[in-house]
Amino acid sequence: MRVKFDRDTCVGMYQCVAEWDAFEKNLNDGKADLRGGEEEDDEDDEVFVLAVPDGEELDAKFAARSCPVDAIEVYEDGERIIP
Repeated sequence: MRVKFDRDTCVGMYQCVAEWDAFEKNLNDGKADLRGGEEEDDEDDEVFVLAVPDGEELDAKFAARSCPVDAIEVYEDGERIIP
């Protein structure tokens, strides 16, 4: 499982931070950061991806579902399952 985070879409509500500790507040930018996320090279926007560690799948799903602007997507076996 992996998550894809579109930081440009993020509006800094930080619900994801409350749901999963892979996200952290960046108060300087007013947006969340995905800890350990790697920026996708083929994107014009700030899009980051991260493999979800074992045992944290539910937290990743909750973080994606809690995002009010759908800046977080969850993929399993290459297929988008959230949102």
